Amino acid sequence: MKLIILDHYSQASEWAAKYIRNRIIQFNPGPEKYFTLGLPTGSTPLGCYKKLIEYYKNGDLSFKYVKTFNMDEYVGLPRDHPESYHSFMWNNFFKHIDIHPENTHILDGNAVDLQAECDAFEEKIKAAGGIELFVGGIGPDGHIAFNEPGSSLVSRTRVKTLAMDTILANARFFDGELTKVPTMALTVGVGTVMDAREVMILITGAHKAFALYKAIEEGVNHMWTVSAFQQHPRTVFVCDEDATLELKVKTVKYFKGEGGVGPGGGGQAQGVPGVSSRSSFHPLVILLDNCNLKKYQTQLHHTTLSFLFHL
Repeated sequence: MKLIILDHYSQASEWAAKYIRNRIIQFNPGPEKYFTLGLPTGSTPLGCYKKLIEYYKNGDLSFKYVKTFNMDEYVGLPRDHPESYHSFMWNNFFKHIDIHPENTHILDGNAVDLQAECDAFEEKIKAAGGIELFVGGIGPDGHIAFNEPGSSLVSRTRVKTLAMDTILANARFFDGELTKVPTMALTVGVGTVMDAREVMILITGAHKAFALYKAIEEGVNHMWTVSAFQQHPRTVFVCDEDATLELKVKTVKYFKGEGGVGPGGGGQAQGVPGVSSRSSFHPLVILLDNCNLKKYQTQLHHTTLSFLFHL
């Protein structure tokens, strides 16, 4: 497992986009060998999609031999509804690149037999040779796709009833009216994503800091479905500084030292500034410096140290 920490959302988005670009290029897809990419919706991946569009327009990347599988779709929402995930993907990504429509796969929330639609989606993934890289995002409660707290960590694509927290969070996309938010969705399962050869999860913003803490520092727990990816052999968490505020200082320093800022390991890791590098200190920071910060960083949260350094 890797945790890549960037200063800001824009940097995290660019890192993720470069990583996807490099993986596709290294794979060298062609008519007999498509690159299969799992994709999320929501506000978090928008910056990444914008950079990927930029790479395509600059001639640095082609999606001609890429197949995509999206994570989820609302049940009962017309495909052309502005808040359907079909509309989201086409408006924000697909129509701006050279991907063939038949190579994009999004669950049909209006299918006559919803479970049959889910089963067929799993078969399409298998027929494509499995997913090479699955990109995902999470909610503040740690759910990935619509695998809400309590979901099975070996689940497959299925119909799910949405938790009230998710409905409340998504109401902003429906004029703030809860009655307009769909209450059911089709979603890939945690097990479906775990089957991918590599998983990259984007986590940005202070409102998701506790979920990142649960995903990284605590054990696997079905109440925080993102935690399952601790057990995946190739998981990359990409986050901004705000998302690390609930992590311990030692955790942040360790992963910053391991990861680096550039895709493929290029660039120097952006570590927490060392105490000795400061020209002026709050008295408590001086005390910690004198007492050897390393003794205490396992207990200190990253947000505590960040606060002290900005006093």
